[in-house]
Amino acid sequence: MPTYDYLCNACQHRFELFQSITEDPVKVCPKCGKKKVHRLIGPGGAVIFKGSGFYITDYRSQSYKKAAAAEKSDGVASSSDGKSSGSDGKSASAGSKKKQPVGAADK
Repeated sequence: MPTYDYLCNACQHRFELFQSITEDPVKVCPKCGKKKVHRLIGPGGAVIFKGSGFYITDYRSQSYKKAAAAEKSDGVASSSDGKSSGSDGKSASAGSKKKQPVGAADK
């Protein structure tokens, strides 16, 4: 059952009601008793995302996963010289250097 938002035009009282879809909208304000209440247009029943997030990689196809696993196993065999490689093939130590402004090393 959805929750509906209402507003009373007489006293500006804003309230929510948990109602059935088939139930008629409320006409009387619970605060002032006047028949000046109308239902507000809400965002609807949307999906609520909780957690750290959702990524396109969460739903990859099986063929993509197999190709990635094969590529990863090939990369492990070729990187046995002791250097770790990032996703773009560069070594991890080259990408970890921070750039300093000119003259910052003098301070």
